[in-house]
Amino acid sequence: MSAAEAKVLSREPITYKDPNGKARTWESAERRTRPVNSSVDGVGIIAILEKTTGPELLLQKQFRPPVGKVCIEVPAGLIDAGESLEQCAVRELKEETGYVGQVVGDGSGVSPLMFNGMWGFPAMNPHGVLVDCRPKTLTSHPNNLDPGFCNTNLNVVHVSIDMSTEENKNPKPELESGEFIEVFSVPLSNLYSEVRKLEKDGFAIDARVGTLAEGLEVAKKWKL
Repeated sequence: MSAAEAKVLSREPITYKDPNGKARTWESAERRTRPVNSSVDGVGIIAILEKTTGPELLLQKQFRPPVGKVCIEVPAGLIDAGESLEQCAVRELKEETGYVGQVVGDGSGVSPLMFNGMWGFPAMNPHGVLVDCRPKTLTSHPNNLDPGFCNTNLNVVHVSIDMSTEENKNPKPELESGEFIEVFSVPLSNLYSEVRKLEKDGFAIDARVGTLAEGLEVAKKWKL
């Protein structure tokens, strides 16, 4: 596929000055799906199932062609024109998992804007051709947070899911054609060990999931 044929990704040249005042150029991959007058591409959702046995993190298994593996991810999606971050999170959660949730807090449930790479898209070589960028050998958790490659971004939205409500007892996803997502949950207290187990079982770990697991482990280790 050539750059001209790409529907969701473009290659943009950037000119800037380094700290010494020298002009430099850079090539950036950018989404073509960001709404006009929006500075945000989408949201990632930390959805917590409120169970009597303890809180569980809602996760997904989804095959991602660029890495050639099924990835462990949090629910996520692109923002629609005129949609708030909170509205996007609640909508995407319902569509991808079937669960109906509530955004946590009064503004505190939305993270600062974060810049990240893209699981779902291939890279673009210097000739403007989209290519397979799957790593030949994976020796650690794949980390796709790469502002040096592209300008894609998101806000993380924290959502709580009340498991006692009727609408959440038998959730039914509303997947689009071509979407194949398996939903499961992991006890929040066991996330770090579960991520390691899933990686050993051959799954790729999305950076948002891996970073959350590492953060919980650091907090546990240092008794924060």
